[in-house]
Amino acid sequence: MKLTSILKPEAIKSVSKISSKKRLFQEIADLSESCYGVEAGSALDALQERESLGPTGVGSGVALPHARLEGLEHVVAVFLRLEKPIDFDAADRQPVDLFFAMFAPADAGVEHLKALALVSRTMRDRDICAKLRANENPAALHAILTEGPASQAA
Repeated sequence: MKLTSILKPEAIKSVSKISSKKRLFQEIADLSESCYGVEAGSALDALQERESLGPTGVGSGVALPHARLEGLEHVVAVFLRLEKPIDFDAADRQPVDLFFAMFAPADAGVEHLKALALVSRTMRDRDICAKLRANENPAALHAILTEGPASQAA
């Protein structure tokens, strides 16, 4: 699996003003709807429900919000880069500015886990995160995310 198979170039956005987790989830849901046809209301509800089980902020300014949705045929993803980090109840209690969100089919098993592992591995790379923070152009962000050895699962 490659990140290019789940992340469209148009599903990447640099955002200047988001002040809350709820507003962030709305932005992710809206972007998912416009890029993949995912119903925004269902996406928002699924993200909030998953987050209620435990925060998806993994530390170092990174969060991996994810949820399962009825009606999807394969895993889809969006990436948001915030100019100003927000409190996200991350594991290290640091604010978050890089959000790689994924939606998987409700019955997805291995595909969802492979995608989550791939995204996690990519977002743990300090060099990749530094490059993401240094760029705001969506095309550049897509190139950074989808190039290199971390962007492929074995």
